[in-house]
Amino acid sequence: MKIDVDIVSPTQRKIRVELPGDAVDREFLRAYENLGRRAKIKGFRPGKVPRSVLQGFYADEVKGQVLSRLVEQSLGEVFKERGLKVVSDPEVAADALEEGRAFAFSAVVEVKPEVEIKNYLGLELNKIKLSVDEEQVERTLSRLQDAHAQLVPVEERDLVERGDFATLDFLGSIDGKPFTGGKSENYLLEVGGGNTLPQFEEALIGLKKDNEHTISVPYPADHFNKELAGKVVLFSVTVRDIKKKVLPPLDDEFAKDRGDCATLEELRQKIRSQLEVELGEFQTGELKEQLMDRLVEAHPFEVPQTMIERQVRYLLERHQSRQRSQGAAAPGERPSGEELRKELEPHAKRQVKATLILEKVAEIEKVEVSDGELQKRIEEMARAAGDKAPALRKFYAQRDARENLRSQMIRDGAIDFLLQRAAVKEVEPPVDAREKKS
Repeated sequence: MKIDVDIVSPTQRKIRVELPGDAVDREFLRAYENLGRRAKIKGFRPGKVPRSVLQGFYADEVKGQVLSRLVEQSLGEVFKERGLKVVSDPEVAADALEEGRAFAFSAVVEVKPEVEIKNYLGLELNKIKLSVDEEQVERTLSRLQDAHAQLVPVEERDLVERGDFATLDFLGSIDGKPFTGGKSENYLLEVGGGNTLPQFEEALIGLKKDNEHTISVPYPADHFNKELAGKVVLFSVTVRDIKKKVLPPLDDEFAKDRGDCATLEELRQKIRSQLEVELGEFQTGELKEQLMDRLVEAHPFEVPQTMIERQVRYLLERHQSRQRSQGAAAPGERPSGEELRKELEPHAKRQVKATLILEKVAEIEKVEVSDGELQKRIEEMARAAGDKAPALRKFYAQRDARENLRSQMIRDGAIDFLLQRAAVKEVEPPVDAREKKS
């Protein structure tokens, strides 16, 4: 087998392979022997069909199988022999395949780039000085109270007021024509809660229950939905129900029933402890982001487009999953798939570069994860999964799933290794740091 590998770019290789005629003949022989054992042709016993007869029926099919197998086997050998870390499916251009003749083909593949890293130890990082104060505790307690509030029907009036939870049917139109995302039924909205366009929420105040209304909503010129930006949208709205939120009293009974604490003061202490743990995790996460930003900025290199596309798809799927869990979108409040893809692509590229850098650090510093450590992590995940534990264990019984998890653990180990050796300096928080955390 003759092999030529050309470097098209840091992330692309063009491979040219030529196989001798005897290798081609062996593969054709194997293919027809396998076919002969399973082919059922009238007038012949199984396994006794002459090759000439098989060729009459299956020549094109066999040629396709042989070509695929020759390409697949040859590329597998080339990848291994040349140490190519291929991340894409090959784009193959093949010459004519004939028995008894040499066969040649070329393939273009994307590969992981050779990442050269330097000065990655002792990076200077800033750790924001933060602490949990009484205001944060009280805000968290208020959120807990709000989470246990009840929505009760409003009986004393039939007009929508700010702060109400209104159930709506609506249909939006521009110049008499409906638009994508402008229709919903049984849509629950906190009026004035800031969960959708403020102009839409304001227009609901004063609408009467069970009556159909037409409201006019001006969309801002910089609205992300170009179809709606700068336009006035007419909505046909019917208020199906009006409810108000009733908060439970904050007392010792609340602490017992909702916080598993004997007193309200004990609940406050529990909340403080939880916030301190979360604050520590927040600070560690911020340090890791800083560290990766420094490494990515200091190491410019080309990234395979295939890896970027794969990461974009992952981010899109995660975004769509969150959207599904949050229920129906407000009118016109979801960006299109193409807009979202463009928005996510820079993040995906940065994440891929970070992954490649961490893999190189792990290789240099010999960060490894044993089978025992891998199994321990799976068991921890299974305990946290509750009823889904059997399905999780079944998933990680697959080799690919286990190796993907191992790779993630190695990258986590690499960033922990770097963080332990970083020069971390405590700094005063910016004005909005506390607000961001709380």
